[in-house]
Amino acid sequence: MNPSILIAGVGNIFLGDDAFGVEAVRALAMRPLPEGVTAVDYGIRGFDLAYALLDPWDAVVIVDALPRGGAPGTLYTLEPDLSRMGESPVPETLINPHGMDPMRVLQLAFSMGTVRARVVVVGCEPKDFGDELEGRMGLSETVQASIERAIRMLEDVVGQIRANSGMCTV
Repeated sequence: MNPSILIAGVGNIFLGDDAFGVEAVRALAMRPLPEGVTAVDYGIRGFDLAYALLDPWDAVVIVDALPRGGAPGTLYTLEPDLSRMGESPVPETLINPHGMDPMRVLQLAFSMGTVRARVVVVGCEPKDFGDELEGRMGLSETVQASIERAIRMLEDVVGQIRANSGMCTV
């Protein structure tokens, strides 16, 4: 039996490169997905993603813009330390109902119940989020050009998760 894997795209389509996760998952969803893999565009719906994290997934891959100081378009894969999740949240980690911060969503999910899934983040270094007051629709050319590489990275991550679970990677 194949492991169940949720690929969750997050981001705000009105803030330029913040929409990376949304656009990457939309492009991925246009392709045939392996058995057991579900791709969902969560946008800025943090509460929906928090509830989805409580479902019995074997793994959840969150796809998001990830500013880490690299060159725009740089892709990253990381596995957050979830060992302290569920401890009393401090006010700055509480969820904003109009935004999406994956670590805050994870904290919320852990405060609501048991999250069994392995969590991996696939992120892209943004170039810009548009004007501070107006935002911007659409990804920058640099980040848009990284979408195809991000899909290959997601396929690799899914393959690794399936291989590590002892399941078939076909």
